[in-house]
Amino acid sequence: MSVDEATGRTEQVTSDTDSPAWLPPVSVVIATRERPELLRRAVQAVLDQEYAGSIECVVVFDQAPMDASLVSGTLDAPRRVMVVPNTRTPGLAGARNSGIDASTGELVAFCDDDDEWLPQKLRIQVAYLAATGADVAVSGIEVHYDQKVIPRVPRVEDLSLAKLARRRIMEAHPSTVVVRAEALRERIGLVDEEIPGSYGEDFDWILRAAQAGPIAVVERPLVKVMWGRQSFFNRRWETIIESIDYGLAKHPILSADPRGLARLQGRKAFAYAALGQSRNALAWAVRTIRLSWREQRAYVAIVVALRIVSADRALRLAHSVGRGI
Repeated sequence: MSVDEATGRTEQVTSDTDSPAWLPPVSVVIATRERPELLRRAVQAVLDQEYAGSIECVVVFDQAPMDASLVSGTLDAPRRVMVVPNTRTPGLAGARNSGIDASTGELVAFCDDDDEWLPQKLRIQVAYLAATGADVAVSGIEVHYDQKVIPRVPRVEDLSLAKLARRRIMEAHPSTVVVRAEALRERIGLVDEEIPGSYGEDFDWILRAAQAGPIAVVERPLVKVMWGRQSFFNRRWETIIESIDYGLAKHPILSADPRGLARLQGRKAFAYAALGQSRNALAWAVRTIRLSWREQRAYVAIVVALRIVSADRALRLAHSVGRGI
């Protein structure tokens, strides 16, 4: 594989089934809070990787007692699990950064505690990093929701900065990210702990990663993403509005593209509708449509604001086809 410097496009020149000659140690950060059964499945999927290099799984307990029974392996073992507390800002961003602080691998990867890696994930992505020289690799996902399995696979061109600013590429899920530790700590930076409620911290980080250089993309699902009602943000609408405003202030590129800005304003409109603030919802929906009449979130916000459909119902319908709002 090679990366076209002009486009950032990855061209495959070797089989992704080959065992990579480069086998750097990998640290996998899993932030968790009170989901023990899901967590154990996520950890086991990490330990079951086909990757021939060493793997260190760093489980970070955020605002919850640590489960020492997860600990396994010695410092030099090819597979080991360590548990640490979140010593930074409470929430997902601080927890991920606490895990990064404790990690020792040449590569760092993330996995949500309710997701599962497919066995070949690390082997393939490390091969992509070696072949392309990229700092970051992502892959597609399988969305598991209500007994449905929906594949969502990003294209290489989707991970350009311009495309990311226009459309949040949920296919490039944080649980798919593998990044060189040096780039993470120096060129891209850690997860932003100032984002309200850590909402959208993954989008903020991938924007910065795209600014730092081309992102390698494995155009196939390598992670099972479990969408359940416990993961909906249906009681955090104020936080979502605050985080959208924070992102717009931080990243001017998000306001430069009308369709990209319409996407964010449509989210705000829906959040206001879910809060029962119909007047604000309708006002933001109108602003959104003026920017881009194609932005479907505006119309969803209108029907929720008019109480034709509930916010929960709209979320469930979106998730049933592997999408969010």
